[in-house]
Amino acid sequence: MLEFRRLLVIAALVFGIAFVGQPTRANALPADLCALLPTASVSRTLGQTFDNPAESVAPRPFANTNTGTDCNYPSKSGAESKLWFRVYVDPSPAAATDLFAKLRVFYSPPTAVSKLGDEAYLDPQHALHVRKGRVRFYLNLSPVGDATATEKQLEALAGKVLGAL
Repeated sequence: MLEFRRLLVIAALVFGIAFVGQPTRANALPADLCALLPTASVSRTLGQTFDNPAESVAPRPFANTNTGTDCNYPSKSGAESKLWFRVYVDPSPAAATDLFAKLRVFYSPPTAVSKLGDEAYLDPQHALHVRKGRVRFYLNLSPVGDATATEKQLEALAGKVLGAL
């Protein structure tokens, strides 16, 4: 009788695990990668109103790599401002690290930015490149007015993206 009860408990546990499934990862990426940077956050951080992003496929940086997602946020406030958010999800952190290093060569000389993701830098056009784990992203605000202020705003937006990862 005791053996039968033990078998029932084990069966109940197996049954429960099988039907509950895997728990959802807290840091699972959204299907819509533009959702990593909500329009309201963009508008608040940049101090002007932006439209929802126009989403498109970002090209593969090299053969046999993943395509990415481009999210272009046009300004609603009559200014010609536009925020470009490009994001890639690579197969592994090692692949992302390798691609990040290869792409850095095209944006020389980079200026390192500390305390953002696993690594980050600003390129000579004041765009921000960030890598965290297997995710790489790029933020570019145009036109650039005060370069220092623009860089700080992009760093604040990157912080919001990193908080969503």
